[in-house]
Amino acid sequence: LLQFLDLWRIGFWITVAIIVWAMFRPRLKRRSVRSQTDRAFMVVPARNAPLGHASLLRSLALFNAVFAVQTLLDLVYLWGGADLPDHMSHAEYAHRGAYPLIATALLAAGFVLIAMRRGGPGDHSALIRGLVHAWIGQNVLLCLSSMLRLGLYVEVYSLTELRVAAGVWMGLVAIGLILILLRILLKRSNEWLIAANLVSLVAVLYVSAFIDIPAFIARFNVVHSQEISQEGPPLDLDYLSSLGPSVIPALDLYLLKLPDRLIDQRTRAMTVRYYLSTNFEMRRRDWRNWTFRAARLENYLLDPIAR
Repeated sequence: LLQFLDLWRIGFWITVAIIVWAMFRPRLKRRSVRSQTDRAFMVVPARNAPLGHASLLRSLALFNAVFAVQTLLDLVYLWGGADLPDHMSHAEYAHRGAYPLIATALLAAGFVLIAMRRGGPGDHSALIRGLVHAWIGQNVLLCLSSMLRLGLYVEVYSLTELRVAAGVWMGLVAIGLILILLRILLKRSNEWLIAANLVSLVAVLYVSAFIDIPAFIARFNVVHSQEISQEGPPLDLDYLSSLGPSVIPALDLYLLKLPDRLIDQRTRAMTVRYYLSTNFEMRRRDWRNWTFRAARLENYLLDPIAR
């Protein structure tokens, strides 16, 4: 029986069960709270406690000051159009903007959960509420700057799967920041914020399952390649071949619009297309391997008019 067990499949369904449980838990928790007697009490932290009024105030002031420096640099180099320093490339500039976004998003969510909880320091201090609002605003600007950095990076180095993932992550961060603002304005609970972020995450994963990411990347790179648009970078056929058979329609578009003088590029593209189509036709024919994307590609290859 062990040969019928797939560890990846088991791990996938365990992950799905954890996500579903996390989504349902806040509602179940509220129901259990309603069934109990009204003997709830609240522990109010001391003013100088590790997560009290004074420590939160100093932390938010420091974070806003640090973010203000980064915001000023983005306004000068990114939005203002100033040239990058000689020792910094576009890749390093984009990476420095994308990676800190992960830490800042977690920090923003954590401090909102602590400072703006019911009965917390945010309810008793207008200054803390103002600093939280200013910090979220700077996070929004940092998210927009990171998206612009990624766009400039893609213009120079074309599109890849990791860059698509970075764009999706930045979109999730933007959604999370909007939900944080809604949580403050609508005076929702922290459980509502966590559940709403989980719903947005599951929705993005569900929609991504229906999108052929390699086909999208290949078509984008073909349309914006130097051979076709006369502006972007040259088409990287080696990278396109690593994306799999889904790039065949994009290669057909590339061969259709490629100038006749580029004989070497045409030969390489035809060779890549031949091997991809051959590998696709030699794949294992099993109903359990059927996918919507593979079926669409098979119909495309069988239809000479579509090609």
